[in-house]
Amino acid sequence: MRMRQIPALLAAATLSLSAHAASADRWDVPVHVKKLDNGLTVIVTEDHSSPTVGVSVVYRVGMRLEPKNRTGFAHLFEHLMFQGTPNAPKGVFDKTITTGGGRNNGSTRADFTNYIETAPASALDAILWLEADRMKTLDFNEKTLKNQQDVVKEEIRVNVKNQPYGGFMWIDIGQHAFQKWENNHDGYGSFQDLEGASLDDVRAFHRDYYGPNNAVLAIAGDVTPQQGYALAKKYFGAIPKRATPAPGDFSEGLNTAEKRVEQSDALAQVPALAAAWKMPARGSKDQAPMAVLGELLAGGDASLLYQGLVKGRELALNLSPLYGLTGPWEYDGPTLFTVFSMYKPTSSADAVLAAMDEEIAKVARDGVDAATLQRVKTAMLADWYNKLESYINRADTLAKLQTLWGDAKVVNKIPGWIEGVKSEDIQRVAATYLTKANRTVIDRKPAPKEAPAAPAAAPASATK
Repeated sequence: MRMRQIPALLAAATLSLSAHAASADRWDVPVHVKKLDNGLTVIVTEDHSSPTVGVSVVYRVGMRLEPKNRTGFAHLFEHLMFQGTPNAPKGVFDKTITTGGGRNNGSTRADFTNYIETAPASALDAILWLEADRMKTLDFNEKTLKNQQDVVKEEIRVNVKNQPYGGFMWIDIGQHAFQKWENNHDGYGSFQDLEGASLDDVRAFHRDYYGPNNAVLAIAGDVTPQQGYALAKKYFGAIPKRATPAPGDFSEGLNTAEKRVEQSDALAQVPALAAAWKMPARGSKDQAPMAVLGELLAGGDASLLYQGLVKGRELALNLSPLYGLTGPWEYDGPTLFTVFSMYKPTSSADAVLAAMDEEIAKVARDGVDAATLQRVKTAMLADWYNKLESYINRADTLAKLQTLWGDAKVVNKIPGWIEGVKSEDIQRVAATYLTKANRTVIDRKPAPKEAPAAPAAAPASATK
């Protein structure tokens, strides 16, 4: 992801859920989908609450599909997409959108790369022209490539190498939990591999993965489906489809023996651990129960693990969940449910893990009471709808769901899946996935501090 961030909720692109709610507790997002002749899938969700729009273009390419010996290449390419084209030189993309009050960004994940914008509705033509322009081609040149190689390397220095814990809970953990290279390499990138990327690599990557038939365009906000489709056809319709390499087999079964790794961290002040379990496959009957179980165990201060480890036993200092680099609904290959926790120096990784196992065993044995389960579901539904309030997030969610599930209307199915999870489903997934055999653990400890050197002895004074 480029280093500047987008606020999670943009005031100019929000709506009042009450204006759209079909009932007090249910709101269906309007979803209109059409495919152009060149294979581009176009989604429009109409909402005139604000004279603004959100746009997302998602390409079905991410870290899993980057070339071997080119770790971080998909991430590098995301940066290159902002470096200009023959028709819109470097700076034009950002300037066109931001000078009108809009914002834009992009990010790379295992299974997709997304590019997002929000702006007044009057800027929609310009945004779509810019996105279509860089789908056609980029300004490929050695100077730009070298510059962005350096930018990505600096991003890695800032976010990983010079940070305590260094992202071990989302970078290193996968290297040990997964068997296949596509799943376990560092998608952020190694300096050696980044430097090895050539202009030919860049041209081939754009040709192979950035065609319209490998993309989904979603538009949310102050636009009708007819207007959205017409604009998409106007700007993208003439771009020819391009052959896309068939994806490999990334599937992996659950692990059968626990993996334990100990690391040293010169920047850390207290020890920390990451405990990760392989998740159910996307679309399986266990996906929704696993999402609810993750919230039950680690979703905030009321969660079982927080209350049990931070508050109750006072072993840990904090606790938070991760679902790879995405969320519990946005993956299309092996991913992890990870619990990250900094723990007290007077405690140990074994003590923290034993406490986790005790809480998980209770759930697997006894399930969860109705009131707690309802509280967890309500929190999840609130988070889901809150995320969809902003047009930029709504467009991006629809584009990602279409890319990964082949059906953007999953956006309206997820609330029902959450509501349908029963206590026995929670028990089943806890007993199936959150086992010691399926667990990978990294224990990250502060490096021993070097003792200060003894002062040199003063030279003996000379006497006459």
